[in-house]
Amino acid sequence: MKKGLLFVFLMVGLLGMISPAARATNGDNLIGIGPISRAMGGVGVAAPQEAISAIFANPAAMCFGSYCPGSEAVFAGTYFDPTVESKIRYPYPGLGVVTGSSESRMKAFIVPALAVTSPINERLRFGIGAYGVSGMGVDYKDREPAYGDLYTKIEIMKFAPNLAYLVTPDFSIGASLSIDYGNADFGSGGAHNYTIGLQVGALYHRGIFNFGASYITPQKITHERVADFDGDGTFDDLDLESPHTLIFGVAAQPSPKFLAEVDMRWYNWADAKGYEDFDWDNQWVFAVGVQYRPVHQLALRAGFNYGRNPVNEHNGFDLSGVTRVQGMNVPNLNYELLRVVGFPAIVEKHLTFGIGYDLTKQLILNLTYMHAFEATIKEVSAGNMASLESSLSENSYSFGLTWRF
Repeated sequence: MKKGLLFVFLMVGLLGMISPAARATNGDNLIGIGPISRAMGGVGVAAPQEAISAIFANPAAMCFGSYCPGSEAVFAGTYFDPTVESKIRYPYPGLGVVTGSSESRMKAFIVPALAVTSPINERLRFGIGAYGVSGMGVDYKDREPAYGDLYTKIEIMKFAPNLAYLVTPDFSIGASLSIDYGNADFGSGGAHNYTIGLQVGALYHRGIFNFGASYITPQKITHERVADFDGDGTFDDLDLESPHTLIFGVAAQPSPKFLAEVDMRWYNWADAKGYEDFDWDNQWVFAVGVQYRPVHQLALRAGFNYGRNPVNEHNGFDLSGVTRVQGMNVPNLNYELLRVVGFPAIVEKHLTFGIGYDLTKQLILNLTYMHAFEATIKEVSAGNMASLESSLSENSYSFGLTWRF
């Protein structure tokens, strides 16, 4: 337990030095946390293979991982390399019709994920995780005049202490306290704040099957004086709320060599502050992942993840009108530019691969590649006076080192 506490302090220090930015995949949430979960399409609520995915997907699952009954510390990171492009056309007073076609300059970045889990006694386990979980944004500064130096960045990190209790040898429950840090930047500097939420979960083991479920409460962050959305010369606040989230999963392990899992997630974007204002639909996400061990030291993994684009198209919008957003009258052109060009959280299909290798009995290396296939959103105003289009594709590379002690 002393070694685990030392790792916690090291983890907090490292997180202070690493940028927490992330990139949208399922809406603005990563498909999974940790290289093993990401290699298997983001699954993990029923059969997580390391501490990070257990704390993120299902806090009850800490009682059934391959790290039990001992302790485990994990350091992981994801290198995200998105490609965002857009085309815009709209009338501008005094200039006629302005057009633009450009690629966002938002650079690739590192998303950290760190965790530790350790037994308190035979039934009770403690864990703690810290990781970048969601984010999105674009950088069109110094592009064509039509973009007006459009810049957006939203990022969220979680710090999650976790307890799991083994009720019976085949059933566990658990809970995590989510301490969230959120930062928003619309080109005038970041506006950050904090909030607290809760995640609860349960896991049941029966024969070769595991059945897992988890629920995450909504978590609202108020970004104070972040931008002048309505053009009245005063910087406005913006509430953004991580939504109600339900997760279900079933895993089967007919032999030590083979594991398969299917998960479903439901994100309640349509009722979450900020996302409801920008007209996002609720989203079902389906993930499937497999793991095969040809030999004990080597694990081969693959997965697929699908979640329908939650961002609605507003074809026929009134170019001269306004949209009410959290008490502000935002001009429709600015509103649609922000939704479609500023936050194109639209990718749907993800293909993943990974490999794990036991360097020693205590030290394990995991590597993952993910590709999110290109998706496009396009809308036109009434009378075809304006058109807005964005496309997004993603590649990411994850690594992780697991130390069992």
